[in-house]
Amino acid sequence: MKKFVNDPKDYVAEMLEGLALANPGTLKYVPEYNLIMRADAPQENKVSIVQGSGSGHEPAHVMTVGKGMLDAACPGDVFAAPPADYVYETVKLVASPKGVLLLVNNYTGDRMAFEMAEELSQAEGVTVRTLFIDDDVAVQDSTYTVGRRGVAGNFFVMKAVGAAAERGADLDEVHRIGEKVNSVTRTMGMALTACTPPAKGSPLFDLPDDSVEMGVGIHGEPGRKREKLQSADVMVSELVTAVVDDLPYSSGDRVALMVNGLGGTPIGELYLVYGRAHKQLTERGIEIARSYVGEYCTSLDMAGASVTLVRLDDEISDLLADPAEIPIRVF
Repeated sequence: MKKFVNDPKDYVAEMLEGLALANPGTLKYVPEYNLIMRADAPQENKVSIVQGSGSGHEPAHVMTVGKGMLDAACPGDVFAAPPADYVYETVKLVASPKGVLLLVNNYTGDRMAFEMAEELSQAEGVTVRTLFIDDDVAVQDSTYTVGRRGVAGNFFVMKAVGAAAERGADLDEVHRIGEKVNSVTRTMGMALTACTPPAKGSPLFDLPDDSVEMGVGIHGEPGRKREKLQSADVMVSELVTAVVDDLPYSSGDRVALMVNGLGGTPIGELYLVYGRAHKQLTERGIEIARSYVGEYCTSLDMAGASVTLVRLDDEISDLLADPAEIPIRVF
């Protein structure tokens, strides 16, 4: 393993410290609870938005804290849910009179931590609601989940609810918008290589050089099938078909199209994937109204990509177009 790592146990803390130092005046690192928060949070006139998950998926979620998106992110160790008491302390730190919305990708450990934190917070008199994100069409259940997994589509939920909160919407309205975006968002990913967690020091799973994992999870969970490496057109078609057929998306739909890199894929390859996906969707009569290409929700250094579609209407389009000020400048 060749990585910029000191003690693997300190990897997340040192990353968060660096993130805060790179964004003075806008981000605050609270080492006691392993969290990143807006320096100006909480604000009395807006709902606070909190998300958290295992680390290793950056820029999700700690690098999406800022005006127009998250108010705080509470990560766990690499590929591990945060402790419930850390989530609870995060909620208390950013609690607003208008309430707190917790965004949770649908993984068993994350659900347990955030549901417990919600109960503890409500017992303290904090108004809290939770929204589960489950955009992955690859598998219904996995080692980590009951139901579908939450993957790169969570960015669109974050962006929409963050914009609504910034406009002053109340908690019920922000929650409604999050549920609406989640309901029209679908994702499918694939891996070309495994990833290497710092604490493990070796690839997380074995994937032969001539094979790919179609439908891989962002923690390296098995997908739909393992198949031979094929041309980009064939592999992108498999991703696009899986996503389109699921909702389903239909001719005449306006959509946002995201091609997300999993951490180890060159940006040129991501644009190649985007071009093939765009062409295939256009041939189906689906209009691409918004485009996103880059790394949004990764799996450390895994080579691979995912395709996400969001069915747009005027409300969702307007919210996605609102400005946001976050470290990675992706929106």
